[in-house]
Amino acid sequence: MVRSRRMFSLLALCSPLWMSCDPPIPAPGGPGDMATVMLRHLDPALPWWGDNRKRLDALVEKLGKASASYDANRKPIALFDWDNTIIKNDVGDMALFWMLKNDKILQPPGLNWRATNFMMSADGLTSLKQACDPLASPGQPLPTSKMDGAACADAILSIYLDNRGKSGLAAFSGYDHRRMEPTYAWAVQLQAGYSPAEISLFAKEAINEALAAPVGATQTIGTRQVNAYLRVYDQMKDLIGTMQDDGFDVWVITATSEPVVRAFASSVRIASDHVIGVRMVLDGSGKQTYNLQGCGDVPDGKNDGAATFEGNTLMTYVDGKRCWVNKIVYGDASPTAINPRPEDKRHVFAAGDSTTDVTFVRDATQLKLILNRNKAELMCNAYGNFMNRYLVNPMFIEPRPQQAAMYPCSTTACVSFDGKAGPCLDEAASPIPDQKDAVYPQ
Repeated sequence: MVRSRRMFSLLALCSPLWMSCDPPIPAPGGPGDMATVMLRHLDPALPWWGDNRKRLDALVEKLGKASASYDANRKPIALFDWDNTIIKNDVGDMALFWMLKNDKILQPPGLNWRATNFMMSADGLTSLKQACDPLASPGQPLPTSKMDGAACADAILSIYLDNRGKSGLAAFSGYDHRRMEPTYAWAVQLQAGYSPAEISLFAKEAINEALAAPVGATQTIGTRQVNAYLRVYDQMKDLIGTMQDDGFDVWVITATSEPVVRAFASSVRIASDHVIGVRMVLDGSGKQTYNLQGCGDVPDGKNDGAATFEGNTLMTYVDGKRCWVNKIVYGDASPTAINPRPEDKRHVFAAGDSTTDVTFVRDATQLKLILNRNKAELMCNAYGNFMNRYLVNPMFIEPRPQQAAMYPCSTTACVSFDGKAGPCLDEAASPIPDQKDAVYPQ
């Protein structure tokens, strides 16, 4: 009778909150078959491509708390990108758009836009000086929501969205393409003058507006039409919850402002201290500066807007994501934190959608989930499918159609540190042949 009452109490836990509920199974190390744990599987009502759900369920069975090898003191680690992986669209975009339409971007000190990012080209600087300098004094809000501020908003968006300055030339140059995407960094640098808490409040306003907007909605910022909606993918929310309930340690690693993503993370039950994003150096009053916090062999940033600068050359982008994972998740503050950890001391699962995710996805030791956005370098790795560890899924909302051309994996799909296109190699340093786009809405 004791056992019957225990079984009933466990089964009573089954509810819509669990998404699906499976019979309890013996807990490892428990007293015979009397000790049980609840094993959660992915919701079968939520569609996945092919056998992806089956393989993800098998992973949590193999490594989760129902496994005989499970150690609660060394939980298996799962890493997720945020934008276009857990959610549809980009919350970093939304935060910047909201700041532009609410006049929250501050004129830089001395009207010196080079202080925002020392990598900005002359063409980028000219664009901003002409369009934005006459509008506000240093430290004051730029009226980018107003008619007379539309040209300034357009200049900012051209640099951020297109990496283009006044004459259409590149707005940034001289950076390591495996450590830095300066347009992404600049969107966070434009939050200077506010505390992380204030940035999170801005983000919450932007997120609420975007979640209320219909799928496909756009908005006008300056004179440009840009995206206006966000959604959380139900399948990814279910996957994160399943992993957490089955004993995984789940983290977000993103190339977006950390305070922005922290404002959204609770929507998928991820604690704010499990979000790793772009982190800024704070001034004496707790406000964000234009300088990036350092990682590995790159120190915290300094930039006087003239000839003196250091750091600001690495962010949570490609190899930089690995550095920040090693620094925050594994506590590696050494100059070699950008190097890969031994395979038995890495995360077991990774999910991503773009080139920025390539390195931390490749580092995962068990399964690697890719949402197909036709990003060549990532898709070459995904379809190359090293050791059959990759799962490819179409985006769950507005998925991309099939890319007609083969991915040029053997020639130009991958990018080196200096920005040159070249062939792709897999995790064993073997060439990846050209790949066909095979996972798309039928």
